[in-house]
Amino acid sequence: MSADPTPSVPEAIAYRNLPPDEQKHRLKELASVFFRLGLVAFGGPAAHIAMMEDEVVERRKWMERERLLDLMGVTNLIPGPNSTELAIHIGYDRGGWSGLFVAGSCFILPAMTLVWILAAVYARFQTVPQVEWLLYGIKPVIIAIVLQALWKLGKKALKDTPTIIAAIAVVALFFLQLNEILLLLLAGLGVMLFKNLWRTNITAAWLFPMTGLMAQTGSTPAPASVTYPATWVQTFLFFLKIGSVLYGSGYVLLAFLQRDLVERMGWLTSQQLLDAVAIGQFTPGPVFTTATFIGYLLAGNAGAIAGTIGIFLPAFVLVGLISPLASNLRQSRWASGFLDGVNAASLGLMAVVTFQLGQAALIDPLTIIVAIASAILVFRTKLNSAWLVLAGGVIGYLSQAFTAVG
Repeated sequence: MSADPTPSVPEAIAYRNLPPDEQKHRLKELASVFFRLGLVAFGGPAAHIAMMEDEVVERRKWMERERLLDLMGVTNLIPGPNSTELAIHIGYDRGGWSGLFVAGSCFILPAMTLVWILAAVYARFQTVPQVEWLLYGIKPVIIAIVLQALWKLGKKALKDTPTIIAAIAVVALFFLQLNEILLLLLAGLGVMLFKNLWRTNITAAWLFPMTGLMAQTGSTPAPASVTYPATWVQTFLFFLKIGSVLYGSGYVLLAFLQRDLVERMGWLTSQQLLDAVAIGQFTPGPVFTTATFIGYLLAGNAGAIAGTIGIFLPAFVLVGLISPLASNLRQSRWASGFLDGVNAASLGLMAVVTFQLGQAALIDPLTIIVAIASAILVFRTKLNSAWLVLAGGVIGYLSQAFTAVG
């Protein structure tokens, strides 16, 4: 791949070495950036990551693109919501433990608030708002934003023949239904061995520790019927378990919730669960704010708070523990090779998601035109992606209005 023309990032002063006024300024910047992203970040993790890349690397130059790729690779190896964990990583990188909590909380807060309001409306009227028109205009814009991020990140992630082969192999094997985490590990190991095997005799090799957390923990027996709602403590513990073990997308979350909340405990009906996931899908920010909606249905306002804290708390803890180690991974030739493979695999998985999003978003001539126009703007201008998302929403609204009049 050709060299990235983006100017290098100036050496940043560590947060702890800044005077108090500069520390406050950094935290305010983090709060502003991630709160705004939380308001407009439609489209799921791939779109969220694309918007973060645009803000953090392209516009503000807080870090090099290689550093962002390394953080992406690490987040893909731990359970939890990947894009939220990336926001938390960036916060830690920029502002230490204070930045970790500021960036993550501000990214979650807008979606949590909106979902909480919608949950209260739903609990009264038992129906979800019809906002397909909003996503109709926004989804094509998201495709263009993600394509730009793929192009920029690809210049750094696909740095040589082994990483290019790894990315292509991951895309092919994904369509053969191989597990995403397995693909990440195989790509990391493959590139690591390829790059290092010829340099030295291998006497021992190490692997990243992977916790065996997928076993189900014990729980209180299921209530006789949904007449008896869960307490906020039960809600917190349930979503804490989910946040600690869940890999994958919102669709994997749906499978977990269906099995436990509907089939095993009987706290929700299947229709309520589908409505909850729909709310999480069409609101901006993390899809895992579905927990806010379900928490409200199970235990009211306290349940909404407990569900949200429960599902996101493991992400803050895991990132806080791992982020200091991530800075040292590049110092080891073996770890660096493994991370190169994981980064290439992450890019391959992101390309697959983009393809799937494109199938869902580009459904008629208007959406295709919006996607092409958005791609031209994001590739040829420095227009902030947030404005494009808002414009897509307006186009969706106008399209629905003209259809209704017709």
